[in-house]
Amino acid sequence: MRVSKARIEPLDPAKMDAETKEIMSKAGQDLNIFRTMANHPKLLKRFLVFGGHILGRSTLEPRERELVILRIGYLCQAGYEWTQHVRIAREVGMSDEDIRLARTGPETPGISEADKALLQATDELHHDKHISDVTWTALAKHFNTQQLMDIVMTAGQYTMVSMALNSFGVQLEKGEVEWDV
Repeated sequence: MRVSKARIEPLDPAKMDAETKEIMSKAGQDLNIFRTMANHPKLLKRFLVFGGHILGRSTLEPRERELVILRIGYLCQAGYEWTQHVRIAREVGMSDEDIRLARTGPETPGISEADKALLQATDELHHDKHISDVTWTALAKHFNTQQLMDIVMTAGQYTMVSMALNSFGVQLEKGEVEWDV
């Protein structure tokens, strides 16, 4: 965690108005990220729409999506993001070895060409906000046009989420410990 306490406190459900409770019902889970965002209900409402595409309607396979999200979370040093998505990665069947790729990155020996291209693209988006021609060509061997678009948008979404989590000081849910995979 980048900060040890919340800068913006998660909103107590008992203090939410009817509109905010309705928006929160669409979040699917009562997590600190959503309760923190509930301090700005109109922003949360729109955040959930795009986030819903990335998590539930993306053309990427869940493993590929989570590899991008975990890599961005790791590069942004977003402990909350990393912890939440290690759990999600395991739920979609990723092994600890797969999850560790998000830490070791595209230079990890013995990884597939698709994983190398996906991790390299994620690194380039994080560091340069652009995918090089060489990496784009490598990605295009494994991913169609919509998937290429979803790769860029997933990295962008989770960069923004990581910046918000780190800056707002969103803390892990009570009783949860940061994953060290």
